[in-house]
Amino acid sequence: MWRIESVKILATLTRTVGDLDLAEDLAGQALLEAVEQWPTSGVPRNPAAWLTSVARRRGIDGWRRKDRLDERYAHFARELQNGASIVESEPWDPDRIDDDILRLIFIACHPVLNRKAQVALTLRIVGGLTTEEIAKALLISTATVQQRIVRAKKTLTAAKVAFEVPEREEFARRLGGVLSVVYLVFNEGYAASSGEEWMRTDLSNEALRLARILAELVPQEPEVHGLVALMELTASRFGARTDPDGVPILLSEQNRTRWDRGQITRGLASYFALTWTQADIGQLRVAVDRRCPIGGDDLARADAIGRGRGPYGLQAGIAECHAVAATFADTDWNRIVLLYEALQQLAPSPVVDLNLAAAVSMAYGPVIGLEYVDKLVSAGTLSGYHLLPSVRGELLAQVGRIDEARIELLEAARLAGNERERAVLIAKAARLGSTQR
Repeated sequence: MWRIESVKILATLTRTVGDLDLAEDLAGQALLEAVEQWPTSGVPRNPAAWLTSVARRRGIDGWRRKDRLDERYAHFARELQNGASIVESEPWDPDRIDDDILRLIFIACHPVLNRKAQVALTLRIVGGLTTEEIAKALLISTATVQQRIVRAKKTLTAAKVAFEVPEREEFARRLGGVLSVVYLVFNEGYAASSGEEWMRTDLSNEALRLARILAELVPQEPEVHGLVALMELTASRFGARTDPDGVPILLSEQNRTRWDRGQITRGLASYFALTWTQADIGQLRVAVDRRCPIGGDDLARADAIGRGRGPYGLQAGIAECHAVAATFADTDWNRIVLLYEALQQLAPSPVVDLNLAAAVSMAYGPVIGLEYVDKLVSAGTLSGYHLLPSVRGELLAQVGRIDEARIELLEAARLAGNERERAVLIAKAARLGSTQR
C-alpha cells in the first residue's frame, strides 16, 4: 500500500506544510505509526487517508511548540474543512495544476536547481525510486545520486523556494526537467532495474497519466505530445512482454495480437492532435488495424507545430516503426537506424549509441553491428552497464563466436540487477552449444 500511495501522500503533505523535508518526516512518522498499530488494530478502510491524517496531526503537534501557531492552525483548518470547496471558491484558472503529484514535480524542478539535481531529487521523491535504481537509470554511482539529492534539498531550503505551482511563464523553464523525470519513471516501470519482476507497470502507468495531464496543460509543446506518443506506443506492448508466470518475452517472440491496438491508435494520434482532422484520425485507425505504415512522411505533421521534432518525438518515431509492423521481420530497420542517427545528433548518449548499434545489426547484419559495439567497449563509457555485454553476446553468437558469446552473456547476467532479466541471460548462455573445432 505504501508503494502505491506514498507519492500521493507526500505530494498532499508538501502542499499542506510547504516544506519538502518536513513533509517527508511527517510521512515517515505516519508510516512508523501504521507499522506499530495496524498489526493489532487492523488495516483501516482508507489506508492513505489514515496516513495523511496522522501525518497532519504530527505536524500540528510539532507546531504547538513553535511560533505562529494561530496562522498554522488556520491553514490546516482550511485544508481539512472541505478541500473541494476551496477549489470551487476560487476563480477558474486554465493554467491550474490540480494534480498534487504533478505539482510536486514542477516544484522539485525549480530553476534554482541544475538539471541533474532536479532529475535526481524528483526521481527520489516522486518516482519513489531508490538511490540505487536512480544510479542505474542515470549511469552514475549511488554515492553521486545521494550527494545530489542532499544538496538539492539544502538548496531549496536555503533559497526559501515557495512550494507553489509556477506561473505560466515559468512552465517553459521547468518543462525540460519535468519531461525528463516522467520519461525516466516510465522507463523504470518498463524494465525494472532491480527486484523479482521484469516490469513495474504501476510506475509506467503513473508516468503516462502525468504525461497526458501535461499534454492538456501545454498543448502547444510538441515534445510533450512526443513523450505521450512514445509512452502509449511502448505501453501497448505490455500485455505481450511476459508469459502468465511473469517470464520475459522478447520483442522478436511476442504475440502481436496481444498488443493494445487502442493504445497504438492513441499514441500515433498524439503526434497529430494539433494538426489532424477527424477524417485523418479515422484513416489513421484504419492504417493501424491493417498493420501497415501510414503513407508519406508520418511524422512531418508533428513538425508543423513549429519547432521540429525533439528527442522524445524521434523515439516515438522508432516506437511507431515497431507498432505498425505486422511481424518482427517486417520492421523497417533502415528507418529506425536513421531515427537513431538523428537522435544521436540531437541528444547524444552512450545508450543511444548502443541502441543504434543494435538497429544497425538488424538492418545491415551482425558483423557491422559488432563493429559499432566494439567501439563502445573500447570507449569505456558503458562500463558496468549490463546491456552492453548482452548485445555483444547476441551478436557474437550470430557470427559464430560461441565461446565469446557465452562469456559476454554471463557477464551481462552478473551485472543485471533484475532477477527475471538475469535468468533470461543465463538461459541464453546455456542454450549456446560449444564451438566446433
